[in-house]
Amino acid sequence: MLKQILSKIPRKFPKSDPLDSTGIDCGNDSTCSGPPTNGGNSFSSRLNVVKRVSSAVFPASIMAGMEAVDPHLSFKDVSNLQKQNLFVSKLNLCCEVSDCSDPDKNAVQQDLKHQVLIDLVDFVSSGSAKFTEPAIAAICKMCANNLFRVFPPKYRTVNTGGETEDEEPMFDPAWSHLQSVYDLLLRFVSSVDAKAAKKHVDHAFILRLLELFDSVDPRERDCLKTILHRIYGKFMVHRPFIRKAVSNIIYHFVFETERHNGIAELLEIFGSVISGFALPLKEEHKIFLWRALIPLHKPKSVGIYHQQLTYCVVQFIEKDPRLTSPVIKGLLKYWPVTNSQKELMFISELEEILEMTGMDEFQKIMVPLFRRIRCCLNSSHYQVAERAHLLWNNERILKLIEHNRQVIVPLVFSALEQNTLNHWNQSVLIQTQHIRKMFCEMDEELVLACQRKLEEQDSLSSVEAEKRRLTWERLENAADLQPRADNILPVSCSVTC
Repeated sequence: MLKQILSKIPRKFPKSDPLDSTGIDCGNDSTCSGPPTNGGNSFSSRLNVVKRVSSAVFPASIMAGMEAVDPHLSFKDVSNLQKQNLFVSKLNLCCEVSDCSDPDKNAVQQDLKHQVLIDLVDFVSSGSAKFTEPAIAAICKMCANNLFRVFPPKYRTVNTGGETEDEEPMFDPAWSHLQSVYDLLLRFVSSVDAKAAKKHVDHAFILRLLELFDSVDPRERDCLKTILHRIYGKFMVHRPFIRKAVSNIIYHFVFETERHNGIAELLEIFGSVISGFALPLKEEHKIFLWRALIPLHKPKSVGIYHQQLTYCVVQFIEKDPRLTSPVIKGLLKYWPVTNSQKELMFISELEEILEMTGMDEFQKIMVPLFRRIRCCLNSSHYQVAERAHLLWNNERILKLIEHNRQVIVPLVFSALEQNTLNHWNQSVLIQTQHIRKMFCEMDEELVLACQRKLEEQDSLSSVEAEKRRLTWERLENAADLQPRADNILPVSCSVTC
């Protein structure tokens, strides 16, 4: 009877651990669950609540071995141990691409993603982010999903290569999101260890990045320029591949399409790359100069990137002055005949090159060079003629001319005489007289000899012209003596088959 009474009395359980009451620390029992508590909405409980998110947002390959944290939480609201997991969770949340062409469509989702991207950039900028294998994989995947895309076809004429100086630049409507992604990628490339990231920042990633240089948005191309330069500087293993890939882009532009928006930015990158080449220059680098940079003078749109192109060529010549002769021969090969604006650019580039040219290299190319300059002195386009005359105002070039005056003065003297007699522009006439005066101060006897030779050539030309006139006159008289074609009766003949 006593045992029955005692069995009905409830037993007193020992006080449980506070962590067990919340249902978080369940030991090794995977089926345990704690009763709901009233403090679930408090700030302290939100710091410790870990939420399982769907595998569609957090791929198993990236989140393997990690517990996904709610990506909508702020980095300030989680513990230091969970910040790295939250970082990866936010990266995977941003992998979803939304249509930004219509600002009113999915506005809430776009604003949320934009805010998450800003949080990621701030977190990486603070130096708190650790680029582990899952984090590197997540950031590369997020950048690939948001940045790598196919551009719409360009409705431009064949004569233009990307944006021209008269066209207004076009801007991407999704730039607010793209800018944050580019900022994040730039900070990632600047901070990450190259050995740890080369598995994900591979050749395929770099190729897709190079394709983005054809973007019509100049802001995007400027970001790409900085990022690619950082990749080239940090990932030394990828340097030969990047040079080869850029060469292929230039080949495709020059010899096939003449359409690309990012040639100027690519050349700007290579301007600093060339300055870092070790001496003596490798044959690969010289081939890049001969097969890529020199042919870039050919397209009609050269004005868009000519400043960067000139800088690259000058860098090569500074590295190896023996390249001066091949470079000038290349310029003469692609010298414009009917495009005066291109001709002005070529003369300016030529002046920069001649300022660094030694006497030996100058003597190799001075004859074909000053034959071309002679044509420029006689140009009917007054700006081309003026620019050619201004070469004599450069002290370095004037010394080269003075040292080789026995060859150069006879080449250009006839052009100066022709300008004096026939040129329509008064400014060109004044400059022509100034150059003649300089020649007389250099070597008056040589000028007089050239004058006499020119007079002899003019007299011979007059004699030849008179001979041609007399010959044509005899031919016309002989033709008048022949019977006319309308007086000749047609001869009929029968053909027997």
